[in-house]
Amino acid sequence: MSGRITMMGCQIDNLSMEETLQRVEGFIQSGLPHQHVVVNVDKLVKAERDPELRRIINECALINVDGMPVVWASRLLGKGLKERVAGVDLFEALMGRAAQKGWRVYLLGAREEVVGAVKQTYEVKYPGLTVAGYRNGYWKPEEEAGVVADIAAARADLLFVAISSPKKEHFLGQYQAQMKVPFAMGVGGTFDVAVGRVKRAPLWMQRSGLEWFYRFLQEPRRMFRRYFIEDMAFIRLFLKEAIRR
Repeated sequence: MSGRITMMGCQIDNLSMEETLQRVEGFIQSGLPHQHVVVNVDKLVKAERDPELRRIINECALINVDGMPVVWASRLLGKGLKERVAGVDLFEALMGRAAQKGWRVYLLGAREEVVGAVKQTYEVKYPGLTVAGYRNGYWKPEEEAGVVADIAAARADLLFVAISSPKKEHFLGQYQAQMKVPFAMGVGGTFDVAVGRVKRAPLWMQRSGLEWFYRFLQEPRRMFRRYFIEDMAFIRLFLKEAIRR
């Protein structure tokens, strides 16, 4: 696919937000299933350790960069990604566009009270929005086939999956062809942000690449290992790629 770059073993589409929205609209018009993924520091680090995750990422129909450090690294490596397309911003834009164009939406993930609140909030925010179905993100292995069948039966145009990485990528990679949703997107913790349970960083922190730090300040116990231990491997990956240039 034209416009893709490869960084640290993962492919990324070099698209702006508006170009991304146009691509999604084309997917929905086609009626065929497409999987989306965002790549950030944490995803690149996980993909190096998990070849199956890397394969799923690289086979996605649309791969956005969600993380200013990855954008900056791409420019230092001479690959020049245009801009960050944050998952939470893309989710918001697509919910608005779904209401305008009559696209059917399925919400999957988070706790029952959270996903229910997302449905209610956006039905009020965007009159005319059709939520074809919703379900929390907690199910037993023996219930998974039923979850997949429910999504397929809902005939949604857009599927948003708010469960953690790499679980959501593996779930979509395994079942997207079966669910037949034209555009399926993993949105991580976006539902919590959407209903105000988790605050987003101020705009200046987003633009400065410090949104991760703001998130850490909100949940230091949970996020310390990810940001200050696991994701430090990104520096090694960057240096390795820089040396190969």
